[in-house]
Amino acid sequence: MPVGTNAAVKAVTNDVLDAMGIRLILSNTYHLYLRPGVEVIGNAGGLHRFMSWDYNILTDSGGFQVFSLAPFRKIETGGVCFRSHIDGSYHRLSPEGVIDIQRVLGSDIIMPLDICTPHDCGFEEAEEAVSMTTAWAGQSKERWRAGGGEETSLLFGIIQGNFHRDLRERSACEIISLSFPGYAVGGLSVGEPFEEFSEILRFTAALLPHDRPRYLMGVGTPEYLLEAIGAGFDLFDCVFPTRTARNALAFTSSGPLNIRLEKNKFDTLPIEPSCGCYTCSRYSRSYLRHLFKTGEINAAILTSIHNLFFINSFIERIREEIRKGAFLRFKREFLNAYGKDRRSGV
Repeated sequence: MPVGTNAAVKAVTNDVLDAMGIRLILSNTYHLYLRPGVEVIGNAGGLHRFMSWDYNILTDSGGFQVFSLAPFRKIETGGVCFRSHIDGSYHRLSPEGVIDIQRVLGSDIIMPLDICTPHDCGFEEAEEAVSMTTAWAGQSKERWRAGGGEETSLLFGIIQGNFHRDLRERSACEIISLSFPGYAVGGLSVGEPFEEFSEILRFTAALLPHDRPRYLMGVGTPEYLLEAIGAGFDLFDCVFPTRTARNALAFTSSGPLNIRLEKNKFDTLPIEPSCGCYTCSRYSRSYLRHLFKTGEINAAILTSIHNLFFINSFIERIREEIRKGAFLRFKREFLNAYGKDRRSGV
């Protein structure tokens, strides 16, 4: 899922996403609640009409913002009190309120309010977060069902537990017992070593039902995607492809390319010679470097188009290799060329 936090995928228009075959994007409840506000989006007829997006939208609950903006919030039994990072105003989000907001947004997949804990937190803090996440999940499901949510959307339960196996197992058991249409795993890829990420990822994946979608939150680089898909996950989101594109980092099959580097000054090749995206079919590394050096807006636009096309094509290729029963071979060959094989254990 490309990330459109504020109801727009940065530097890329909807028609470009449509042409790539992208049919699901992510927006963020927390940010949209603060700006432009639920009333504005409701007045427009919901998020799809507001942003003129004809396909599916998943909205995150704001739980990760509760984690990332820790100095501005206070967690209570009934929800989260926080100060806006925009103007310092005080707000409160409850499990039921987050569901109500997403109902107004008209999201196709909605997420309950949860608590994501930092990699280095203690057991007691992680255990308290699991208990509260479970309680909030139950309250969220009741509100979702009471409002007729089963007819219009899918509500995913979120499994937490930090990097403690017993807490991951407990969280999975409690959330699965509530019987959600799909399950998300949060609290990974938050600064931990790759080996630890992989270990907890695979341990948690083994606890999930096989007949429901599995969503790994906040992952979007090739090596992490390969690891997660190998563990059995289906859905992913990450700001990395577009954020790094705005900072002159482009995906290639041989590893990330820093377009600003001097070596690209006279390079007339596209970012990726074999790529079929709009950018690679028209522009050279030399030209893109020039755009970044001169601060042209098109630099971010063209590189973002390439990065999203690269990741989307990468996922399509993985689907093909899975159908052929050749996923593990593809993973090994790709990572050897990408230069990340030692990180993935293949």
